[in-house]
Amino acid sequence: MDRKWRTLIIVCVGIFMLLLDITVVNVALPKIQTDLHSSFTDLQWVVDAYSLMLASVVLNAGSLGDLLGRKRVFLIGVVLFTAASALCGAATDPLFLNLARGAQGIGGAIMFAVSLALLTQEFHGRERGTAFGIWGATIGAAVAIGPLVGGALTEWAGWRWIFFVNLPIGAACLFFGARMLRESRDEGHGGLDIPGQITLSVGLFAFVLGLLRGNDWGWSSGRVVGLLVGSVVALIVFGLVELRQERPMFDVRLFRVPAFAGAQIVAFTISASMFAMFLYFTLYLQDILLYSPLQAGLRFLPLSMISFFVAPATGRLVGRVPIRILLGSGMTLVTIALYLMYGVTVSSGWTTLLAGFLIGGIGIGMVNPPLATTAVSVVPVQRAGMAAGVNNTFRQVGIATGIAGLGAIFQSYYRPGGTPAQFIHGLNQILLVSTFVALAGAVLAFVLVRGKDFVASGQPAQAHG
Repeated sequence: MDRKWRTLIIVCVGIFMLLLDITVVNVALPKIQTDLHSSFTDLQWVVDAYSLMLASVVLNAGSLGDLLGRKRVFLIGVVLFTAASALCGAATDPLFLNLARGAQGIGGAIMFAVSLALLTQEFHGRERGTAFGIWGATIGAAVAIGPLVGGALTEWAGWRWIFFVNLPIGAACLFFGARMLRESRDEGHGGLDIPGQITLSVGLFAFVLGLLRGNDWGWSSGRVVGLLVGSVVALIVFGLVELRQERPMFDVRLFRVPAFAGAQIVAFTISASMFAMFLYFTLYLQDILLYSPLQAGLRFLPLSMISFFVAPATGRLVGRVPIRILLGSGMTLVTIALYLMYGVTVSSGWTTLLAGFLIGGIGIGMVNPPLATTAVSVVPVQRAGMAAGVNNTFRQVGIATGIAGLGAIFQSYYRPGGTPAQFIHGLNQILLVSTFVALAGAVLAFVLVRGKDFVASGQPAQAHG
């Protein structure tokens, strides 16, 4: 087997492992809540601590890969992720678990940041589209199949094994990665951006914390208003810091390129709508329909299998079909899927979600490969690490913001101990909000993603539409 295909396998195994941990915990949350005496907000942090650290660290991690070598940085990420997984499995209280999840997110961010750059250096032309399609299928399968894996492990081995299972996988990834990956770097890189890292992390953390605590502390309270205002100030300062950098970790000037802006909007909206809803679908299946963790996980199987097979097929269309059509159509299907699930009643069974899961699986599979291509094809290949990092940041910020924002709406209708009717009402409200978020992503994908903006793919501009 050629080195490039071995590289693809190693990278995809690592990406599958780190992205699995975004959703693998969902079906285990009721067990975690019981064992660790967690509050509803604690449960949201189990997901958001991971996503937030992924989002805030991935930019500098991409720069670190450009500077020190992408192979070296990838392997460092594997070590940190695997060690943090062991700590998650050993957690004795919610704070310990969430801190370990944050550390796990840092390791995941390091791996994620350099993954596309590792593939970009090995694959070219049409083969790059195929590789990105497989990468996209890995994302779709990992995020969607997480509930099934988590359900099986939780039911048969205990929730701690959703983290312990990463240990042998991480060890294998480290061993083969050290032997088979090729080192590369951007020799002209200017170094790490510490002020940018601090302001971005503070801004994102304050924003999500404000959303998570708004119902409990009061939306007009000094603490919540202070957090939300502080987050805006920190993010504005972050933008100003990046504008003054010669080689920024987040080149905000790229938002002048419509296709780049469109890619970030699509990454954010699909994550803040469909992927963020996975948490609340899981709670519905277990808390209202009373399915076991494994039974709940099995209900996600139609979505995961469809997205898995659609993604590589879509990857082969990149370069043949305009990317705006692929992204816009995929997001339109996600919009339809979410709307079809709206209207759940107290007497509904799980099949009320089935049509949405089927169509949503197609939409997810259509979005991921062209989204990856767009992220790295509007910059010179030497900046692929930075561009991929920005796109990954918007993915994870979307998940964290979606879970927190939808959770704030959901909790205004339902609190632990409430009636099933209140739960259903809250679920329908956030399904409707998610539908409009996905619709915005679809419209802006059609409008913003232009073929003439693709300057680094090595393919004719008209192939991208």
